[in-house]
Amino acid sequence: MESNIVWHNASVLTEDYRTKNGHHSGVIWLTGLSGSGKSSIANLVNKHLYEKKVNSYLLDGDNVRHGLNADLGFKAEDRKENIRRIGEVAKLFAESGTIVLTAFISPYQEDRNQVRNILEQGDFLEVHVDCPLSECEVRDPKGLYEKARSGEIKGFTGIDSPYEVPESPEIVLRTHEFSEEDCAAQLISLLENKGWI
Repeated sequence: MESNIVWHNASVLTEDYRTKNGHHSGVIWLTGLSGSGKSSIANLVNKHLYEKKVNSYLLDGDNVRHGLNADLGFKAEDRKENIRRIGEVAKLFAESGTIVLTAFISPYQEDRNQVRNILEQGDFLEVHVDCPLSECEVRDPKGLYEKARSGEIKGFTGIDSPYEVPESPEIVLRTHEFSEEDCAAQLISLLENKGWI
């Protein structure tokens, strides 16, 4: 890091924002295979929070790659940098008193742990959106699995690139057993039980 960069202390702290907003802030990190339902669940939860007048924002994997991370590919080092950047952005949201939902495949446990570790303890909720590969392939909303199976896409998570199942997530949402609405309700219940909302 450049030695001439000095940290500037803010006059308004995270606790001040939380007091003003009347709710906790932090990062809800939804991880799972492509097609598992991450974005759909995150959108449902975000809409619920908005309707409850909770300050929240959703960072979606595909959307972020259109702008902030448009320069990154899908090699292992690019995926790592993708998650690092998102983690730092999500941290800024949390510090501003916002509950930020992220919907990213984020296949590597090390990268998810890195994001957890840059946040204050208790400000990171890892959510495993669990759906068998076979079901995700049947859904294949973007047609990506078909392209990966035909060799058109290389290094696709779950096909020829690994997905590391979360070691100890705060919650597992099984989208092959429950509807997206039910899964969103389970996550909202967790937020209520933890006193976030």
